[in-house]
Amino acid sequence: MASPQAVPPPPRRRLRLSIGAGVVLALVVLSAAVGFGLLRGQASPTASVPLTEAGTTAGASGELYVHVLGAFARPGIYVLDLDARLVDALAAAGGATDDADLAAVNLARLLEDGEQIVVPIAGAAADAPDAAAPGDDRVDLNTADQAALETLPRIGPALAERIISWRDENGRFGSVDDLLAVPGIGEKLLAGLRDGARV
Repeated sequence: MASPQAVPPPPRRRLRLSIGAGVVLALVVLSAAVGFGLLRGQASPTASVPLTEAGTTAGASGELYVHVLGAFARPGIYVLDLDARLVDALAAAGGATDDADLAAVNLARLLEDGEQIVVPIAGAAADAPDAAAPGDDRVDLNTADQAALETLPRIGPALAERIISWRDENGRFGSVDDLLAVPGIGEKLLAGLRDGARV
């Protein structure tokens, strides 16, 4: 007597089995991806990571890259949290050196992605080659008070206050051209200030 042959499942049942297997496979892949992402996130925190350790990938959301130089223990490029302040960059770079002029920077200000932070050496401004020569009556943008700034052409009380605010938030002006970063100062106004201002 011949043995009964296995009857293949009806087409509808085969379709349901295929869909079920696909759903289970998708769930397994999704679970593995989520688990891998969690492990990866725990293994590589974004705060205070030098670029040499973090790699050169573009700043992901939740991160910002800053370039610190000057009187830092370990100058370089660091990856920090989005809400990081200048004091966080200072800590990430190993702190300031003994000769740092921390009064020249605002340690409490928020940082921006791609920013360069310079902590000057104390007394460096006085020793710089572009320091004021005897008889130089130009206005020093880094030390002038509001009254001195108002002596510059077309600089009134409002613009003088903005210049001082920018200096307080960003540190010393590196050049007279940095005035372009101050709201309300454009190329035309800057051209009239060049002869009367210095850093």
